[in-house]
Amino acid sequence: MIVTVAAFKGGVGKSTTALHLAAYLQTQADTLLVDGDLNRSALDWTNRGRLSFKVADQKQGVELAKLYEHIVIDTPTKPDAKELKTLARGCDLLIIPCTPDAIALAATLKMVDTLPRHKVNYRILLTIIPPTPNNAGEEARNALRNAGLAVFKSGIRRLAVFQRAALEGVPVNAVKDSYAQIAWRCYAEAGKEIMG
Repeated sequence: MIVTVAAFKGGVGKSTTALHLAAYLQTQADTLLVDGDLNRSALDWTNRGRLSFKVADQKQGVELAKLYEHIVIDTPTKPDAKELKTLARGCDLLIIPCTPDAIALAATLKMVDTLPRHKVNYRILLTIIPPTPNNAGEEARNALRNAGLAVFKSGIRRLAVFQRAALEGVPVNAVKDSYAQIAWRCYAEAGKEIMG
């Protein structure tokens, strides 16, 4: 399975999502994370610590792809329309991370409008969802569903433990923190939805 993670807006957890979905998929079968982000966030993450799956740049990814059951691709932020169409057609699932705020939602709607109309399997993943009693996450999910868009049932909570995981260079479930398993469960639930 090839999963591509792309967004029109930065700061929505795109690289964190790609990395954690690769970590989840690795629990199912050998997984390769291709870091196509200009910031090389995933490669930087793995250089600080240790990951249970292979991370490669785009050039290495082409050479290594045939060795892996699952491939997750982290893309540059705001791909142009032609790049987005190529990315969407070249994967089994396009995941669009989106925070539950007006600017990110507008960018996500614009991105979905840019997608080819037929045969694109995409799903929007709400990320950095504020804790209750704030209901921005549920409101955003309802608004996206009411617009007829494909949205994950699960979502990713806003938790500081994700920053600790990045600093330590490990997936969040490897961090010694009382919130680590809660954070991991967010991505595990999304991973289960992907595996269907």
